[in-house]
Amino acid sequence: MSQKRYNINLPAHMAECDANYLRVMKLFPALKDQDDCVFGVARSDNQPHLEVRIKVLERGPYTTLIKLVQLPESSWKTNPSMTIRIYHDARSAEVVEYQRARHFRAVYEYPNDKMHQRDEKAQVNRFLGEFLSLCLMRGVAVDVPAVVTES
Repeated sequence: MSQKRYNINLPAHMAECDANYLRVMKLFPALKDQDDCVFGVARSDNQPHLEVRIKVLERGPYTTLIKLVQLPESSWKTNPSMTIRIYHDARSAEVVEYQRARHFRAVYEYPNDKMHQRDEKAQVNRFLGEFLSLCLMRGVAVDVPAVVTES
């Protein structure tokens, strides 16, 4: 039985990356000036909120490399951990590393040595979009500034 070859839907992929840029900028509007941003994500099960950190790894004139992780990091469970290249001139954001896997190709033959899905690159960028959307919907401030009252 012959399998149909997967072809990347480039317009859909670029639309996802462009939307991810906007999501990152809403979550971390001071990205160009600050190196770190931490916020909570409220859970629906009345448990303590999860924390998410966005950390700037490198800045260039047209791009910024950031790391997005869910805290606390743990050796016994897997939390989302992604490195994202922000292209300011193109207003686009693309995952360049996910859970220590990097350099995603647009299309993989299947099966392959690392068992990547045919559309692995599209999937990790779609997951970034879903995770960022969750952060935007359920995000909460971690450090609430103390209210100063005048005497």
